[in-house]
Amino acid sequence: MSEALDFPAETRAPLLHDHERERAKLEDAAGQVLARARAGGADAAEVSVSSGHGRDVTVRLGEIDVLEDARDRGVSVTVYIGRASGSASTGDLGEESLRRAVDQALAIASHTQPDPAGGLAPAELMADRVEDFDQWHPLELDMNTLIDRARAIEQAGLDADARVDNSEGASVSAHAAIGVYANSHGFVGSGKSTRFDQSCVLVAHDDSGMQRDWDWDDQGRYDRLANPEVTGSKAAERAIRRLGARTAPSGRVPVLFANEVALGLIRHLVGAVSGGNLYRRSSFLLEARGKKIFPDWVDIVENPHLPGAPRSSSFDAEGVATRKAPLIERGVLQRYVLGSYSARKLGLQTTANAGGVRNLIFSPGQRNFEQLLGEMDRGLVVTEVMGQGVNLVTGDYSRGASGFWVENGSIAYPVEEITIAGNLRDMFAGLAAAGSDLETRRNIQVPSLLLEAMTVAGQEE
Repeated sequence: MSEALDFPAETRAPLLHDHERERAKLEDAAGQVLARARAGGADAAEVSVSSGHGRDVTVRLGEIDVLEDARDRGVSVTVYIGRASGSASTGDLGEESLRRAVDQALAIASHTQPDPAGGLAPAELMADRVEDFDQWHPLELDMNTLIDRARAIEQAGLDADARVDNSEGASVSAHAAIGVYANSHGFVGSGKSTRFDQSCVLVAHDDSGMQRDWDWDDQGRYDRLANPEVTGSKAAERAIRRLGARTAPSGRVPVLFANEVALGLIRHLVGAVSGGNLYRRSSFLLEARGKKIFPDWVDIVENPHLPGAPRSSSFDAEGVATRKAPLIERGVLQRYVLGSYSARKLGLQTTANAGGVRNLIFSPGQRNFEQLLGEMDRGLVVTEVMGQGVNLVTGDYSRGASGFWVENGSIAYPVEEITIAGNLRDMFAGLAAAGSDLETRRNIQVPSLLLEAMTVAGQEE
């Protein structure tokens, strides 16, 4: 292990170790902003104030490549004069900076046309209780600790196999954040969270050529991160298994999306049922509420109160009380994803989704990944997608992909430089099975998903 470097004492303190005092500063700044807005003639106002502290380290081939210890603060204010609004922001919590931000927002509002959908979320929908969801786990992690961990991750990968002979780096990060939201209804809510993550990208080669791949972990508690050797060796394993990749046969075949890429399919669903795309009529799921869009075994539920999850909160970005609620139940779309503005544009009520969904979970199936391979028999496993070929207006889906070709229910060889195509409406309706391998490290949690068929463009058979 390399000799420890001498860093300033502040880089050894816990992230945001003075968090209670910091939260008090944020709440005070929010109060100043709202008072200034009222004094300036605003009929209503809302403000978000945040403070973050992060340490990030990247090493490549044992040498330090990135070293960062950063703190940042931000204030964003929106004022309403009638139904006209104006917004401004600043990174300085000083009294003069806050005053200028509010005055700028007021000036913008005075020159803006009224918007009938504008304004705060209804007062009666504000959260009346703010809970702690076990998201705060600060720890004394100095730079040398992070550097040593990153080096251990990378070295484990390089030692795993002689074919792994290069690295694009291993990274370890620790972040803490505090946020306060307040509005002129009298609502004030705050929350704090920590996140720790690690990753490694390795390069392998043999006579067939060179391939790269990676592995990662992300947790709210440092002691729950994967062992460094596990992350390094998995990155090596993933790079090695791609060696010898070739193109796949062309045709219409079953496609199994590994959980890390199945996530993208559900993100497209969320985008298509989100208020902005709906009121702009730029979604293939217009008027789909109450209609069946998945097989009847599919349930997708949002749980904003999940302990330890990164997006858990008692309130959304407008102070509206959150609650557990289905998005898809027995294949039927139960609701849209709305904040107060998009809800008013659609003549509906907010679903407490200002700021996005919180812990959206696709109910996993009973079969593991190998059993899904057996069910598909012959087809394609997708482990990576590339390009921007998704049209939410029509649902058309066409992306570059790589992964593995399957024959007789087993992986036969790695594939690359292929294209997969279909339509999201047909893809959702054509889901054949969900795996038991739910990926729980993301805000949207999805297992591997087996589709009945997609068009694969590779080599001619």
